[in-house]
Amino acid sequence: MSYSERTPAAEPRVLGVPEMGLVVLVGVSGSGKSTFAARHFRPTQVIGSDYCRGLVSDDENDQSASADAFALLHTIVGIRLRRGLLTVVDATNVQKKAREQLVRVAKDNNVLCTAIVLDVPEALAVERNRDRPDRDFGDHVVRRQRRDLKQSVKRLDREGFRRVHVLRGPAEIDAAVIELEKGWTDKRELTGPFDIVGDVHGCREELEELLAGLGYEVSRDEHGRATGARHPGGRTAVFVGDLVDRGPDSPGVLRLVMGMVADGDALCVSGNHENKLVRVLKGAKARITHGLEVTLAQLESESEEFRREALAFCDGLISHYVLDEGRLVVAHAGLKEEYHGRASGRVRSFALYGETTGESDEYGLPVRLPWARDYRGRAAVVYGHVPTVKAEWLNNTICLDTGCVFGGKLTALRYPERELVEVAAHKVWYEPTRPLAEDVRPGGGSASGTERGPGDTVDITDVGVGAGHPGLSVATEHGTVRADSGSTLAALEVMSRFAVDPRWLLYLPPTMAPAPTSAEPGLLEHPREAFASLRGSGIGQVVCQEKHMGSRAVAVLCRDTAAAERRFVPGELGTLYTRTGRPFFADPEVQAEVVDRLRRAVTDAGLWEKLGTDWVALDGEMLPWSAKARSLIREQYASVGAAARAALPAASDALAAAAARGLDVGGLADTVARREEQMAEFSRVYRRYSWDTDGAAGLQYAPFMLLAAEGREFTDADHLWHMAVAEQLAEASGMVRSTRYLVVDTTDPAACDAAADWWRDLVSAGGEGIVVKPVLGARATGRKGLAQPGLKVRGPDYLRIIYGADYTDPDRLAVLKDRNLGRKAGLAMREHKLGLEALARHARREPLWRVHEPVFAVLALESEPVDPRL
Repeated sequence: MSYSERTPAAEPRVLGVPEMGLVVLVGVSGSGKSTFAARHFRPTQVIGSDYCRGLVSDDENDQSASADAFALLHTIVGIRLRRGLLTVVDATNVQKKAREQLVRVAKDNNVLCTAIVLDVPEALAVERNRDRPDRDFGDHVVRRQRRDLKQSVKRLDREGFRRVHVLRGPAEIDAAVIELEKGWTDKRELTGPFDIVGDVHGCREELEELLAGLGYEVSRDEHGRATGARHPGGRTAVFVGDLVDRGPDSPGVLRLVMGMVADGDALCVSGNHENKLVRVLKGAKARITHGLEVTLAQLESESEEFRREALAFCDGLISHYVLDEGRLVVAHAGLKEEYHGRASGRVRSFALYGETTGESDEYGLPVRLPWARDYRGRAAVVYGHVPTVKAEWLNNTICLDTGCVFGGKLTALRYPERELVEVAAHKVWYEPTRPLAEDVRPGGGSASGTERGPGDTVDITDVGVGAGHPGLSVATEHGTVRADSGSTLAALEVMSRFAVDPRWLLYLPPTMAPAPTSAEPGLLEHPREAFASLRGSGIGQVVCQEKHMGSRAVAVLCRDTAAAERRFVPGELGTLYTRTGRPFFADPEVQAEVVDRLRRAVTDAGLWEKLGTDWVALDGEMLPWSAKARSLIREQYASVGAAARAALPAASDALAAAAARGLDVGGLADTVARREEQMAEFSRVYRRYSWDTDGAAGLQYAPFMLLAAEGREFTDADHLWHMAVAEQLAEASGMVRSTRYLVVDTTDPAACDAAADWWRDLVSAGGEGIVVKPVLGARATGRKGLAQPGLKVRGPDYLRIIYGADYTDPDRLAVLKDRNLGRKAGLAMREHKLGLEALARHARREPLWRVHEPVFAVLALESEPVDPRL
């Protein structure tokens, strides 16, 4: 019987493989590695030596190209591992030198390496190679590879492989099952809310006080010792490490935290003090310094069972956690972005000790490199390790070690609220080597200062601009949005030369797509198509809002100068800016007057108190249109009307004279007469949206959405709530104009017809049109995910100034009805996603450069070639 005949089935064997790491297949030629890889992994995950040999030589069996093939293979593997992708190497890998190179690539990228050995009988491998016409090497090659494999198998676990799976024989290979395993640090599914606690260092009483202040209920044993704590609201505590040493009761802190972790009420990462304690308790030689002597003495008073449990707990602590879908990282000494979710000695060392220069300061303490100063990661990094006077944000990172054991404070961060909760130390429990007042933040800034750190500024590379930069890619909750380098360059020109102070720019409004082209005769847009479009995407209820003919304006308003200094720009009280981030009014005095009147409206409406905030951001329209577009009206519209009023009567007179002489000019005369009527209506339309203003007098602001306030954004609120807020402001101030609206059930034909009649009445009375939005708000989703935030339905009169006075002529209207709306709709959706992301980042108090990624991308997309009339 040949080996190629089917062998008896074996029991399934589950092989654990890290979902982010390197898998090295090991086996002689003919052992079935390629078949095994194709069965268990995606084609893109498998990098084969034969495939690479073919790429560099056009012949997968050209052994003379092997050096180049493996150089390419290592390059591809390195790139994939750097990007966090599972990678499988399909090569014989029976020689130690070949494996060493792959293990080195894995270590360079801080990922785990797994070996899967396919050990088949030599005769079977020989038989398989003989059956392959592309394999012309002799049987001796297989015998040599088999000899190398036998010498290697027993030593694989000492070569740097975290796990080695050996499958013996074809039956065991065929029965194997691959199970992808998440990394220990990967807890992205845990979304909180969290209470992250800084370095405790044995200060049990302060920890219990802090937990009580955070709302936790502490449980105790029969001796009154704290053995756990649970939050009635389901919050989870996260400890940044350094629970022990220096303080008065390290065993008490361990007992409490161990109980919380065991009960699922807390997470804890290792600190350098736990790491050293473990080594000493296991018998390693170490200097008993920096408070370790205190902990060892305290543990002597505990039972042997408790010491075993404490050792097992500390020994099991991992380097860091990645939480909240990757938005939060907790590590004792912080962690650079390239290390998030990775596993290696290098990563653990950084997480425990930070990064140092190798030098010591005048106190004998290591000089630390300011990693946080240059941090540009998506995740907020919360850490401790280096005591500071005050916990402050720097580039989306914050150090919570506020030196409780040295007489400072014990600090916790409430996440996602980003609120700090502190308790004062009961006394100085341990004299610091370096006075706290002289501490320098590990991020590079001083321990005191304003909320924004020195790294909280926008760099040109943050927004996809620079030599060789491919552009800007912004990860949003609803997918990645990209803008090419050409678009970002155009946006840079606008932002750097014309925009308001960037600290005000928390949001740029997205463009809005028109409703699908109307089937109604003589009309380009009609509500019926808007209702049908939203109904087709799964949106049942919509709100139709009156569309004001003004200019889009975002208003950011502060209650007082303290709020402006804390969150925005010192010395100012607010701003108004356009869709492209420019100051709305060229005259600073008018800008300040409008801001002041809108602030008073917020005050008189009682919104500061109702919302619990000292600043708000509103999206709306500033009226009249002429307040911002006077030059546009004069140069583009009024000039056309004036020319028509001068030329068309003269043409009409000339045609009348020609007719009097017997010439047949009736058709042309009718055309000119029709043009006169159309131009008269054209002029009436743009004049309708213009009136005289004097400074702030005569201006009206029509808000339709409350964007954000302190620590919150309101994109999840329905539009009826937003309309109620706008009405409160309108009641409080004559400057604020209310917006008429109508709620419509898109599945009810009668309701849709009534709404269409309402629209017709609005536009017949001189209104621009309506905007149809999902009632559920800006985050409403349909059958295909996020829904369009709104579809505009403009009236036929208003469209005259968009498409020209003669656009209603049948031939011209037929051409316009073929307009392509897909590009505009896609642009509106991409900008909408970016707007939601910008507001969410600002609400999470992420650094300015993080907020500006999506803001800048909106501006970049505005430079894309889309018909501006749509």
